[in-house]
Amino acid sequence: MNDFEMVPTGDGDLAALAEIVAGVENVDAALRAAEVGQTRLLARAGQLAAAQASGSRESVRVHEMALRSIAAELGGVMRITDRTVQRRIDEARTIVEDYPATLAAWEEGRITRGHVRVIVDAGCVVPADRRHAFEVDAISRCEQDTPNRVKPGLDILAERYAERSFTERHRDAAAQRCVRLVPGLDGVCEVIATVPTVIGDGILDRLTQQAHAVIDSREKDDGDTRKIDEVRTDVFADLLLTGAPALDPTASGDGAGALGAIRAQVQVIVPALTLLGADDGPADLVGRSPIDADTARCLAAAAPSWTRVLTDPVDGTVVTIDRYRTSIPQRRYLRARDQHCRFPGCRRPAIRSEIDHTIDAALGGPTALGNLAHLCQRHHSMKQFTPWRVRQLSHGTLVWTSPTGREYREDAPAPPVAFQPETRRDTVRAGGTLRAGGTAPF
Repeated sequence: MNDFEMVPTGDGDLAALAEIVAGVENVDAALRAAEVGQTRLLARAGQLAAAQASGSRESVRVHEMALRSIAAELGGVMRITDRTVQRRIDEARTIVEDYPATLAAWEEGRITRGHVRVIVDAGCVVPADRRHAFEVDAISRCEQDTPNRVKPGLDILAERYAERSFTERHRDAAAQRCVRLVPGLDGVCEVIATVPTVIGDGILDRLTQQAHAVIDSREKDDGDTRKIDEVRTDVFADLLLTGAPALDPTASGDGAGALGAIRAQVQVIVPALTLLGADDGPADLVGRSPIDADTARCLAAAAPSWTRVLTDPVDGTVVTIDRYRTSIPQRRYLRARDQHCRFPGCRRPAIRSEIDHTIDAALGGPTALGNLAHLCQRHHSMKQFTPWRVRQLSHGTLVWTSPTGREYREDAPAPPVAFQPETRRDTVRAGGTLRAGGTAPF
């Protein structure tokens, strides 16, 4: 039996610890008060939008436009996107209007923000006339334990108060099935499919079986060292993009595996040196994230058309594009210049946005590059139907003015490739010697 020596603690250490604990407790109380205050203000913002739409025959559309406008105003102050603010406004209204007892318990420090979240999440199945009784029971349980430990019990508690059966709710939930993409780091992302549980379990089981079949069929010395998770993911991509799993991840006709089967419309900006293989710097998948050089070169090899963007050698501003589709030259220029929606904070790619006349054509605005910019559908509608206004300066700079008069400057995105003025004479190797003043090898 091992003997453990107790670490000695002096009166000074205990006093310092007591001071730290008291300080944390005070800061926690201040943070709680601030969060509750912000929740009430966000709820008021949502109520203001509803009040602005009341009495309108198109109340749904008017309310949505008012809410977008208010969310954009708050987003400029909070330095977050208006979509995020709008989601927080909806959450705040739910807490303030539907769970007043929970809000009071949070404000009094009896429960935490985490408890509020699990109560609201579990309570979504509880009808309004039973919600208060559910709240009382839920708060009592939350006062005794941490949010993650009470969550399973609250889910079961909510089922007891639910008006509709689980089967009925499952049918409704299944109708909301979807697939979405969440960008990650280092050129990877998460593909998330919301499907019925039994379908999801079946998908994973089939991927696992086929992955094991691939692993069992490969030769030990064939150089394929992929692990089960890697093979399962590759099989998933193969099935979706080519219709059949491949034993070799580069076995398709073009040598690119499932990557060679991509026929989606994507907007990728590749630096010239990366394209030529002289540099392994990342390319830009506009609206998403950087992608690795190998993937960019593979996609470029199969691209049906190319566009070379020429930029100003000093400030990097896009000057012109030397190859156009004759029917839409302005679109190609604007896509290269804007890259994404030009509302502050929005990253919706230009290929999924609309070209908007800064000064409406109906008001005499010309269809000229200095009067055009990409806006996503959300912000295009907000410009049309809310008090937000925008003007365009030189080089595609937009200045947005909010309903309260605040201005937000949206400069044209910095181009992915900028050429620096020559500061020394380049040299190239020729015949084993260095020759000055050489030209680029293309």
